[in-house]
Amino acid sequence: MCTSILDGNREIRLSPDEEDGDGGTYREVKRRTPMMNDKRKSDSCIVPEKSANKPVKETGAEQMEGRRLVKRKTLETGESRTPSRKKDLTVFERIRLAAKGKQVMTSLYHVVYNVERLREAYFRLKRTAAAGVDGETWQSYREELEERLQGLSNRLARRAYRPPAVRRVYIPKADGRERALGVPALEDKIVQQVVAQILTAIWETEFVGFSYGFRPGRGAHEALDALAVGIRQREINWVLDADIRGFFDTISHEWLMKFIEHRIGDRRLTALIEKWLKAGVLEAGEWRASEEGTPQGGLVSPVLANVYLHYSFDLWVQQRRKRRAGGEVIVVRYADDFVVGFEHRSEAELFQEELRERMRRFNLTLNEEKTRLIEFGRKAAENREQRGERKPETFNFLGFTHICGKTRKGKYQVVRKTMRKRMQAKLKTLKGEFRRRMHSPLKEQGEWVGAVLRGHYQYYGVPLNSQALESFAYRVKRLWHRALKRRSQKARRLTWEKFKKVSARWTPAPRICHPYPEARLAARYPRTFGRWQTVTT
Repeated sequence: MCTSILDGNREIRLSPDEEDGDGGTYREVKRRTPMMNDKRKSDSCIVPEKSANKPVKETGAEQMEGRRLVKRKTLETGESRTPSRKKDLTVFERIRLAAKGKQVMTSLYHVVYNVERLREAYFRLKRTAAAGVDGETWQSYREELEERLQGLSNRLARRAYRPPAVRRVYIPKADGRERALGVPALEDKIVQQVVAQILTAIWETEFVGFSYGFRPGRGAHEALDALAVGIRQREINWVLDADIRGFFDTISHEWLMKFIEHRIGDRRLTALIEKWLKAGVLEAGEWRASEEGTPQGGLVSPVLANVYLHYSFDLWVQQRRKRRAGGEVIVVRYADDFVVGFEHRSEAELFQEELRERMRRFNLTLNEEKTRLIEFGRKAAENREQRGERKPETFNFLGFTHICGKTRKGKYQVVRKTMRKRMQAKLKTLKGEFRRRMHSPLKEQGEWVGAVLRGHYQYYGVPLNSQALESFAYRVKRLWHRALKRRSQKARRLTWEKFKKVSARWTPAPRICHPYPEARLAARYPRTFGRWQTVTT
């Protein structure tokens, strides 16, 4: 009779007829070894292939020992096997993870005056940007970079940093008016860059899906595609195209600080933001205090604007749509420009009245000249034709005129064309630039014209807009040809046929650079594209 002992995956039998002085001889019997990482099975053991020839006590031979295999999944924490393959989270990624808990962030200011963060922010700045009131440029600040960054860090740590006034400049708009921009000092840009990254890391976990302006990975074309797909796939018959009058100049400081303190409890950081709001504006050599608004042009201003509209508009619209909407409603917002689509006209008119009251509560006003409710959608053309009215009206959004159109098969689609005012304003600007560059070398002019056209194609090169692209390219070439003919009496003999051969070397042909909206959203949201609500909410 044999006695069996199980040792892991080995079976050791003790035979009485082969006993030694200690009561038996050990003999191994092979058993089925389970596969590595088999379900409900432990890893197998490595056992000796053979035992000692004679018992241990007679010869003193060392008995061979087995050892267990190292299990494959030993890193339960998800760490890499080698330090070189380990990816550490950045400080802003850690802030983002902590912000998901919805708790108030009470210790953030040490990130602002960290020298390494300030250095990274300095190299992220635009090197050709205009100087602020201090006259400091990116190149001049680099001469003693480490000493200056260390001094800036010390002032921030002691809370002795005082932001200088913002230099105000004016740039022309497409409608002929001028837009006021603020140019902060270089050190202000460095600090604002760090603070903007902190605010983005905190509020990116809260911003709603239909907010697209000044957010990472959510640019103007994502907003345009979301709007086009929403109007085409949902029962949208009415569109409210709205704009806020002087948004950046009318933001309430009191409300903004309440919104900031809702998630940030570090008084040192909120005090720094308040200093920027109260720094004032320097215009024509005169300082003027800022009682409301944020300087448009600062690096932190877009994030503050998104935070302000998140609480004053986005959350209100989202709750209203879920609780009170009687039909389909879509929303797309890019900064202070937003479009809301409705299924029913009565609901659209009620929303417009409530929107005015909501904006007034937060010191904002709708621009009545640019805010209008129009009939727009897949059934708009048919309904207006039955009433004996003309084609559906169009609306402008982010530089494109949106038109109710049809495919070759007769299906409804949203056609987007370059805004006429935008194209005319751009051509007017280029006309003056061609006159300024009239006597530059031909190669230099050609490279500049090619860059202008490629930039235009990159933004306006959407499907169904090829005709507008060709028109713009032709007019730019005409302006260039006219400028070259005015260089001298001899240049007047430059015919259009000769010029086309010269310009073909530098001017790229018009091309569509963007896919159809459905294709882009299907690639961006492969699992949820079929359910449009998951894309827009």
